Amino acid sequence: MTRLFRGLIGLAVFLLLWEGAARFGLVSKDAVPPPSVVLPTVGKLLGDPEFLRDIVATLLAWLIALVIAVAIAVPAGLLLGSIPWLRTATAAVVEFLRPIPVAALIPLVLLLIGSGPDAKISLAVYASLWPIMFNTIYALGEIDPVLTETARACGTSRLRLLTSVALPHTAPFVFTGIRLSATIALIAVVSTELLAGSEVGLGNFILVANTGSARFDLVYAGTVIAGIFGLLINEGLELLGKRLFRWSTVDRGAHA
Repeated sequence: MTRLFRGLIGLAVFLLLWEGAARFGLVSKDAVPPPSVVLPTVGKLLGDPEFLRDIVATLLAWLIALVIAVAIAVPAGLLLGSIPWLRTATAAVVEFLRPIPVAALIPLVLLLIGSGPDAKISLAVYASLWPIMFNTIYALGEIDPVLTETARACGTSRLRLLTSVALPHTAPFVFTGIRLSATIALIAVVSTELLAGSEVGLGNFILVANTGSARFDLVYAGTVIAGIFGLLINEGLELLGKRLFRWSTVDRGAHA
């Protein structure tokens, strides 16, 4: 409750500063509408069936992308983390691909698979698999060698070693990667909708509001709603992680 109260105070201060900047002419009201204009617009949008369709399209693409990213990144991380020579052999390729921004890949993806839902899902998968994979690799490197040597001395197979020793140890780290990737995937989906001209989604709504009617209150309202979803996703996953891994002493900060 104390954390929530402090968060609400910080949010209130931010909104007051935003309102004051617009009211006292520090920024243009037309370009940056104050919260007293944007927040009522948010309420109206949440009652608009077409806008709710945009939200559903974005969240569905986000969820599909995150599930695919987990399905790819966790096995890849376990493989690379448990086979040192393979990790060394693929390090250059991985480090080349990881820094490439999603925006730079949009033209290539549009050329290969078009501008439909597959495009934003593919780009979100690409952007979000790295934190999960690297947290998995990091977690394997942190396993106490005594545990693995004891398991091997007892005749434990490599597969059983991964499932009974490695996975329980890596689970909190992997979940941290998933929490980080969840917000990254949302950013990637909305950004692709915005930059690639998707037919439906939050990013498309913001693009149309900006270029069509030039309704900046709608632009900021859509942006605020995207931010709210990002906050709810992160906080929800953090609370879930604390419940699932109460036994863990792992620092749930980023290791990517």
